Amino acid sequence: MKVAIAGAGAVGRAIARELLVNEHDVTLFEKNRTHIDPVAVPGANWVHADACELSDLEAAGLQTFDVMIAATGDDKANLVVSLLATTEFAVSRVVARVNDPRNEWLFNEDWGIDVAVSTPRMLASLVEEAVTVGDLVRLMTFRQGQANLVELTLPDDTPLAGKAVRRLKLPRDVALVAIIRGRRVIVPQSDDPLEGGDELVFIAPEESEDELHQTIKAPI
Repeated sequence: MKVAIAGAGAVGRAIARELLVNEHDVTLFEKNRTHIDPVAVPGANWVHADACELSDLEAAGLQTFDVMIAATGDDKANLVVSLLATTEFAVSRVVARVNDPRNEWLFNEDWGIDVAVSTPRMLASLVEEAVTVGDLVRLMTFRQGQANLVELTLPDDTPLAGKAVRRLKLPRDVALVAIIRGRRVIVPQSDDPLEGGDELVFIAPEESEDELHQTIKAPI
């Protein structure tokens, strides 16, 4: 997969390293020449360019990329990069970093963004996930499909203990994608039994979250 990353700061470089480990073709766009350091991310391509400038993106051939990641420390820049990538270059997947949670409402499909990642929100969600049992915790929002990645930890005395996954009567358009049990990550099969303490990870539209929560809380 060919991935462009706008912003070669600490965040952009860290993302690039992770993608390179998985053998993706990664290009870092950085407008500050003094920040360009190929030795810092071996294997990545570096382009001295302002990702908010249409001419620079044209020169770099952004239309040939599969993914654009707007990872600068400036929310305004990330919005512009995302919009250009989608509307001018038809990049099929756009992921944007949200620096200020107050701006999160802007990071949606109107700006060409498929997934918005807010570090403060994610950290808060992880804290909630670590201490909350029996409540639904939203981990991430997928903007393109208006769906959320949500988690619920079953209490030890859950009425679902010993019941098969197929017995769950999930709301429409809700999918159970993983069961985390201790250090195990289980891809759920219909006959797999549930246990108290299981972390259930779902993809669900926002309007189905309350129904999902009630379904998991109610005995079968």
